[in-house]
Amino acid sequence: MQTTVTARHGHLSDSHQHDIREKANKLLHYFERITMIQVIVDLAPEQIKKKVEIIVDAEHKHDFVASDEHEDLMAAVDLTMDRIQHQIQRYKERVQNHHKH
Repeated sequence: MQTTVTARHGHLSDSHQHDIREKANKLLHYFERITMIQVIVDLAPEQIKKKVEIIVDAEHKHDFVASDEHEDLMAAVDLTMDRIQHQIQRYKERVQNHHKH
């Protein structure tokens, strides 16, 4: 599985990139068929809030996409991770329930 972390309009420190990558890799606990995770952090200087977008590509499924923003970068990452995690869990439940009927 491939995880990429990119920044727009700025630069992320190595520690932030490492922390974001660690959090993104935890998504594998919820859905093992993930093939790629892309995290895009927008650090536009004219905006107070940092925007984070996560795109998850999984086998046999279109992309999961979630984004959120917050003044604190890691809080924005956490909010976005919660959104994407919820989407993945909802999809997984729907697939499992479909096979039962």
